[in-house]
Amino acid sequence: MATIFSRIAAGEIPSHKVAEDEEFYAFLDINPVAVGHTLVIPKAEVDYIFDIDDAKLGRMMAFAKRVARAQEAAIPCKRVGLAVMGLEVPHAHIHLIPITKESDMYFGGAKLSLTQDELAEIAARIRKEYK
Repeated sequence: MATIFSRIAAGEIPSHKVAEDEEFYAFLDINPVAVGHTLVIPKAEVDYIFDIDDAKLGRMMAFAKRVARAQEAAIPCKRVGLAVMGLEVPHAHIHLIPITKESDMYFGGAKLSLTQDELAEIAARIRKEYK
């Protein structure tokens, strides 16, 4: 059975898409720790990020870098933090989080409560900057 992330990338489950290419898909986290919190996934299901072959992992990081540059242009922040935990969903993914301080990446705290309209507007701003 496909993971929720595979179903999102396939368009079976709605998402706020930020960027996409043949191999990877980036979309806003629906339980963000910060405005613009984005997930980057490979379209092909792989449970553990370090099981991705080296060349593809390099391409995934290059894709994530382009997304992060778009986030920096669209969301006021000092940097975009990157986290890989991989315990929430059995599908490799990278969290890209616009931050102004390290505590902005705290996953154990309260998540932001954003409306679908707010998420759509944030995704559109990031998409506009994606190159």
